[in-house]
Amino acid sequence: MNTQFTITELAREFDVTPRAIRFYEDQGLLSPSREGSSGLRRVYSARDRTRLKLTLRGKRLGFTLSEIRDLLDVYESPTDTVPQLHAFLATVARHRDVLERQLEDLNATLEDLAQYEAQARVLLENGTRETRHA
Repeated sequence: MNTQFTITELAREFDVTPRAIRFYEDQGLLSPSREGSSGLRRVYSARDRTRLKLTLRGKRLGFTLSEIRDLLDVYESPTDTVPQLHAFLATVARHRDVLERQLEDLNATLEDLAQYEAQARVLLENGTRETRHA
């Protein structure tokens, strides 16, 4: 497996723009090394790739960049950091609650839509029958 990646490779793999990757770097979520005579060419490690993957997953789940940074720090820290683990669990619990409420709302909305759809189909069917019999 490749242990070094260019910004273009990561952008393509994760379907994000190089600008987004540079933004995450500016936010301290990624820390590529620099290569080339001018030091402008970014080289991302397997660690950076994993951090980008987790960052994008966290964003999809509604985590703030600050929360993602904290979670990444816990992910990479020794396992005996009790305060960090408590903070991690609190963040996860908050987001779980939000997602569960959103899921309940989505399920209720889907049920409402199914009822409206069924009613509309009945009205269409009745209207079609009445038109045929007229």
